[in-house]
Amino acid sequence: MTQQLNNLIHGRETYIADFGPGFVMKRPLPTFGDAARDTWLAKQHKTKDAIDRIYAVGNPRYNIPRMLYIKDDEYQLLEERAPGEHLTAQLYSKLSRRQRYEIIDGIAAFLVDMNESQPIGEIINHKISEDLKFSRLDNFVNKKMDNWFTLSETQNLGRIRDAVGTFEYETRLAWSHGDLNSGNVLYDPQTSTLSFIDFAEADYNFIYRDIFGPLQIELDIWTPVYDAYSQMHNKDLYNMPGPRNPNLRNIMKYRILIALLRRIIKASDDLRLNPKNQKSIDNNNAKIAFIREQLTKIDYVEQAFRASTR
Repeated sequence: MTQQLNNLIHGRETYIADFGPGFVMKRPLPTFGDAARDTWLAKQHKTKDAIDRIYAVGNPRYNIPRMLYIKDDEYQLLEERAPGEHLTAQLYSKLSRRQRYEIIDGIAAFLVDMNESQPIGEIINHKISEDLKFSRLDNFVNKKMDNWFTLSETQNLGRIRDAVGTFEYETRLAWSHGDLNSGNVLYDPQTSTLSFIDFAEADYNFIYRDIFGPLQIELDIWTPVYDAYSQMHNKDLYNMPGPRNPNLRNIMKYRILIALLRRIIKASDDLRLNPKNQKSIDNNNAKIAFIREQLTKIDYVEQAFRASTR
């Protein structure tokens, strides 16, 4: 490699560098030992297999940046760079009606293509609390939450926890992206290009997990995405309930609640009962504000679904 590597950044496992226009190079962190580097390499091969599979579908509604090669002996890979910026609620709010429609259509098409690129599982019963680190939520509500939140807030989250703890539904395993959030979806308004990246978590998951994923929740488009999905999917392979089906509405509500509860659990882990300096105090205040924002969203979701059943 003779080209200059620029803008070196890193995540939990990987160094990422610009590599000329339109490409990025990735390597494992230099602190990794041999075993960790081999694990990293195996993960990249698994990711490339998932990318190649969905890229081969060739659906023009969305873009899949390719992983061009992996050099095993040098522990490095080269990927195409996705154009545009992360598809956040702020970006989405600035787009035209036509662009928003194309995004909804593209997300639905991507979900269908992922699910149908591998055999669909049979119907099974699933307890939704298994999708959460439920004991951590329980510990927060029972032992920590009242240190920072009102009695009403604590009781309300306890009620949601209890409802989630008992909710079960029929679903199927399907091949899925597994991490569909605004960090892994980019949009270029100039070219109307919708790109999906980071397939490291691609695997068999319960089919509604990605359909009602964090991205659709952030953009408040879970209903139109499902409407489009239910029209596009291959009805000869599997049936999906209609958007007004009461059971589907319940599944939709609880899947959204699960995504919000995950955020609360993650933020609550960082709260400190006795912050020792101003940095810790500021961190606590930021986490408390973030959790209150999620509690407000939970109230909004419950009200929206109550209104839809009237």
